[in-house]
Order: sequence, then C-alpha cells, then structure tokens
Amino acid sequence: MTKTSGKSSSLLYQTGFGNEFATEAVTGALPQGQNSPQKAPFGLYTEQISGTPFTAARATNRRSWLYRLRPTVAHRPFKQISNGNWRSTPFDEVPTPPNQMRWKPIPVPSKPTDFVEGITTMAGNGDALIHSGVAIHIYTANKSMTDRFFFNADGEMLIVPQLGKLLLHTEFGKIEAAPGEIAVIQRGVKFRVELLEKEARGYVCENYGALLRLPDLGPIGANGLANPRDFLTPVASFEERDGDFRLICKFQGNLWEAEIDHSPLAVVAWHGNYAPYKYDLANFMCINTVTFDHPDPSIYTVLTSPSEIPGTANFDFVIFPPRWMVAEHTFRPPWFHRNFMNEFMGLIRGQYDAKAEGFVPGGSSLHNCMAGHGPDSETFEKATAAELKPVYLADTLAFMFETRFVCRPTKFALESSELDEQYFECWQNLPKHFGQSK
Repeated sequence: MTKTSGKSSSLLYQTGFGNEFATEAVTGALPQGQNSPQKAPFGLYTEQISGTPFTAARATNRRSWLYRLRPTVAHRPFKQISNGNWRSTPFDEVPTPPNQMRWKPIPVPSKPTDFVEGITTMAGNGDALIHSGVAIHIYTANKSMTDRFFFNADGEMLIVPQLGKLLLHTEFGKIEAAPGEIAVIQRGVKFRVELLEKEARGYVCENYGALLRLPDLGPIGANGLANPRDFLTPVASFEERDGDFRLICKFQGNLWEAEIDHSPLAVVAWHGNYAPYKYDLANFMCINTVTFDHPDPSIYTVLTSPSEIPGTANFDFVIFPPRWMVAEHTFRPPWFHRNFMNEFMGLIRGQYDAKAEGFVPGGSSLHNCMAGHGPDSETFEKATAAELKPVYLADTLAFMFETRFVCRPTKFALESSELDEQYFECWQNLPKHFGQSK
C-alpha cells in the first residue's frame, strides 16, 4: 500500500484494481498505525464505509477509512422528491415483449438539466431489495451539478460517456471520464458531476448485485483482457465549502432530498480498497480467433458482477473495440444467434460490424432471452463474399450490458419516439439460398 499526497485541486490517480490505497490531500492527515485513533490529525472525523458485508471473504471484502471535515450524518432529514424518468425494480409498468428492439439516441434536452435530472431508465431486471439484477439508463445533461450532490444506496453505477467529457467530484477525489473511458461509482459514495463540454450523453448500468470485478482468465492465462494496472483510482481531494446545498439519495427505488449546509465531499485523507475508479477502454487487450468461428462475446468482458450461480453473471460489461479480424474460411461478424443471456447494446463511436446502418452512436438495442438476432441483410451478403484477408476494424467502439435476467423495458422506452418501429425490417430481405450449388 503506497501513500500519496497532493493538493486538493490536483487531478491525480493511483493505479491498480482492488488495491489497498492510502492517500492524503494534506500531509500528515492520515493517522499512523491506527485506523481510528482517539483523536485524528487536524481535528478530522474518522468514518468507515463498508461496501460488502463485514464477514465477506478477505479477497472480496471492500471497505475504506475516511478522515473528514464533518461526518456524513450532518444533514437535515430526507424528503421524497419526484423520480423524474428514473425507474427501479420490479420494472412492471408494461408487459415485456419478446421483440428485438432498437432506439435512436435520446436528444439532449433544451432546458437546463444536470446529470441526475437527465437520467432516463430504459430497462431493468431483478430486485434491488435483495441485491440482484440491474437497471439500465441513458443520461443527457447540459448543466453541471454545483450545489447538488448525489449518492446511490441501491447499487453501484457504471458510467459510459458517449458525448462530452465529465469531471466526477467524489468523496475520494476527482475522476475525469471522456468518451472511450468508463467510471465506476460504488454504492453509497457521494459525488457531483461537472460537465467539461457544453452537452453530455452516455449510458449507466446501475448494478444491484455483487460488486464489479475483473473476470477470471481461465485458459487465457496470466495476460489479456483488462489488466489491473490500467485502472485508476483518484487521490484525496476535498471541498471546503459552506452554503445552502441539497443532497440527493436513491434509496429503495425512489429519490430523496436533504438539506445540507456544507459540501459532503470533505474527505481530506483516506485509505482502503473501496473507492471509485476509471478505465480507458483503449487499454483493453483483445483475444480473437486466428483459425475459424467468431468467438462468444464473453471473450471481450471488461468487468463482471458474479451471481450466486458460478458462470452465470448478474451482469457482464463487454466491449467491441478496434481490433484485427483474422480467421480462415469463416463468417467473421457475429453469426445469427439466440441466447440464454440478455443483451443491451450501445454504440460510443463509429459503426458496429454486425449492422450496416440504423445503429448509431448514442443509440441502443435490446435482444432478450432467445430472441433471434444477428447481422442485417447487407452485412450478411458482404461478409459471405468478403476476401479472407486480415481486416482492421478501426473506427468502432460498441459495448454490451449482458445479464442473466430478462431486461424489462420501461413504459418510456416502449412509447418513446426514439424507438425504431422498423428495426425488424433489417432482416426481412434475407433470401432463401437453399438449393444453390455448394
């Protein structure tokens, strides 16, 4: 465990996934030799945040010790506020159709809207009350959070920017997240979102289940996929601000608001292994085929939230980044398929190799359990006739939230003008070839 120091305005990171970190914004703020001394340095308050049950196995136990200007209990009582377009379990507003679904990008609103106000839930599953399943959201924003702060008591949030760079001010420090990067804010961690560009849009997977972790590599061995050294955790950086602020909490599926007279991002020093982090998707080391057949999408897993059933993820975060396609005598795009697992896809930039048109950056698609899907007519014809030589897919970055439970669309998602009612047409021109010579 390495101790770092930095001024409160620094944008610095510590490397590694799940490491024990120690960091202080003021030299000497970390107690030496005892987590909770009778009197912490500089008159700070000691507070522990536990992200897992107390008796979780050492390998999966996550907690951090925070040394704060004030403890987090110092706010007025919460009062329920409107959920806006944010929805939560049981996702039973409308019946879930078995159809393949696709959406155009949700436009950024014209009225001032911050990150929390701009959350729109597209689908979800499981039960937040028993820590199982996910909710899938799109965020759109054109305004920074300055006097509003947020934390999610229902789950951790995987944030995938698609448009506009974000600066996430968290209790643990600052994280900058641009399109092509991801950020993870764990359950209970307070933060506010500053926009570094005029507008912002992206995707959020709210994970009710086990904390995200790196997948086991199995036969791949020691190297490949996402490497621990490429994950970045912020160094301590605190706000010393008093004023008339609001603290928003998502709890048991609803939004609640409390008055608070100071910034809750007031952690001068901390140490532990429960902290937000970021990852640049360009650092992902793809494993691909060099003989035949398109590998299962699990080969592109960045992070996984395991379930109580081994091999059946609560959800996997999978990406399809720039990569070489090299294979002998085989169909290279994803073949036609039906899955036990359920797939919600988004596109950050470029074009997805299984679709010729219609699936655009900022858009999304949903293929639920046993819904047939695959390349559209144009892609199929092109791929079956392509010269089999190495091809580099350069301008592309798609991702998938893959989950064991059916993703149940919200009323908004099924009635939105962004729903592509003609999505099914992309497969209607696939002709019957049977009877042609081999």
